[in-house]
Amino acid sequence: MGSFCRASAFAVLAIGATLAVSACDGSERSATWGGTVVDSAGVQIVLNPEVGLWSTENRWRVREELRIGSFGEDPDYQFAQVGSIALTERGHLLVVDRQTREIREFTGSGEFVRSFGEPGQGPGEFGQGVADVLVVRGDTVLVPDPRSQRIHRFGPDGRFLDASRLDAAARRALSFQWSPASATGVGQFRPNRVPEPGDPPLLDTLRVIEPSGELGAALLSFPAGGLIGQGGTLRYFTPEPTWTVTDSLTVIYAINDAYRIQVYDRSGSLRRIVTRPHEPRPISDRDIRAFFAYLDRAWLAAGVLPSRLEENHRRVSFAEYFPAFYQAREGPDGTLWVQPVRAPGDMSDEEIELYNFIEDFGASDWEVFDRDGRYLGVVSMPPRVQPRLFAGDAIYGVARDALDVQYVVRLRIEKGTAGSAEPN
Repeated sequence: MGSFCRASAFAVLAIGATLAVSACDGSERSATWGGTVVDSAGVQIVLNPEVGLWSTENRWRVREELRIGSFGEDPDYQFAQVGSIALTERGHLLVVDRQTREIREFTGSGEFVRSFGEPGQGPGEFGQGVADVLVVRGDTVLVPDPRSQRIHRFGPDGRFLDASRLDAAARRALSFQWSPASATGVGQFRPNRVPEPGDPPLLDTLRVIEPSGELGAALLSFPAGGLIGQGGTLRYFTPEPTWTVTDSLTVIYAINDAYRIQVYDRSGSLRRIVTRPHEPRPISDRDIRAFFAYLDRAWLAAGVLPSRLEENHRRVSFAEYFPAFYQAREGPDGTLWVQPVRAPGDMSDEEIELYNFIEDFGASDWEVFDRDGRYLGVVSMPPRVQPRLFAGDAIYGVARDALDVQYVVRLRIEKGTAGSAEPN
C-alpha cells in the first residue's frame, strides 16, 4: 500500500487545527495524470499510477470544526461506544451508543436535545449489537436491531411508532449504511443457511430499507465473504466484500483482497473498475498476538469466562495477508475515498494495549480519487479519528483522546484553490 504518514495515536487534536494533504515527504504531486483508461465491453477500467494529480496548490485538507463529548461531567455528553451517525432534515445529529443502547440527538452546534431507546426486548428497546441509525423523509428514524430481528421506527420527536420484523429463518442482517442525500438506508443480508458440499456459494444481497422499515428493492448481489465458517469458526482478514452506496444509490463494491473497486449503476450493471498498485502485507506473529489481545479484552468485557479464552482461540484463524484496503466511501463532487489498513503489529507496545479493531484497523491516510476514478492524492485524518459519515463537504466521525474517551467530531473538507489537473 506504500508508506503513510503516521502520527502518534496518543496525540490530542487541538480544535481548529488544519491538516494538510501532501506526500509523506512533503513533495508536490504531479501536475498530470500518469494512468490509463481501458474500455472493455462498455466498462471503464482505470489503471492508476502511484503518484496522484494533486499539487500543493489544489490539494484538499480537513479541519475539525465541532467536537461533542465530555469526561466525568454531564452524562448526556459521555459516549461509551459510538456506532453510526446520521443527520436529520434540520441538521441535527443522531448518534448511536452501542454500549448504552440508545440514540442521542444533538443540534448542529452540538447541544444535547434528547435520547431515546434503551436496552431490552420490548417495543422501542434495543438488543445487544445495535449500531446503526437511518433517517428517512420527514425525519422518521429507523434503527436496525439484528439481534432482535427487527427494525424499530421512531417519530421525529423520538417517540416509538412500531417495528418491522426481519425473517431470521431466511436471512441474516450483516450491516447497514445510510445515504444522507437520498435519505435512504441500505442493508446487507446473507441467506441463513450453511451450504452443503457441492452447493453454489452463498450470495449476499443489498436491499433498500423502505420508510416503513420493510425490505425493499435489491440493488446488488455478490459472493459472501469467508469470515464466518462452519461451526462458528472465524477466519480474520480473509477476503470479504466491502461496499458503500452513493448519493444516487449506485453501489461501490469490491472484494478487499485486491485494489480493484467496482462501480455499479442503479440497474446493477458494472460501469467502472478503479485500480491502483498494491503490495500485499503479510500478517506477522506480532500482528496475531496484538489481535488476540484485543479479542481477549472484547470477550472478557462481553462476559466470557477467562477459562474459556483458550477454547475461543482455537476457533480463530488468520489469512496470510492483510486486505488491500479497509473500506471505501463517496465524498464531495463524486470523489471516491479509500481507507488503507493499519496493521496492529506496526503499533507500539503502548498503542497495542489500547488497540480497538473497530477504531484502529483503518489507517489515518485516505486515498482519494476523482469522479472518473483518477487518483488524486492522500487526505490525512486527525490522529485517532475514524470517519463514520460523509455528508457533502463534512465528515462526521469518532475521536478518542489519550485516555481512550470517545467524542463525536465534525470535520470540514477544505478544497484547494485550483482544480485537479487534466490528463494529457
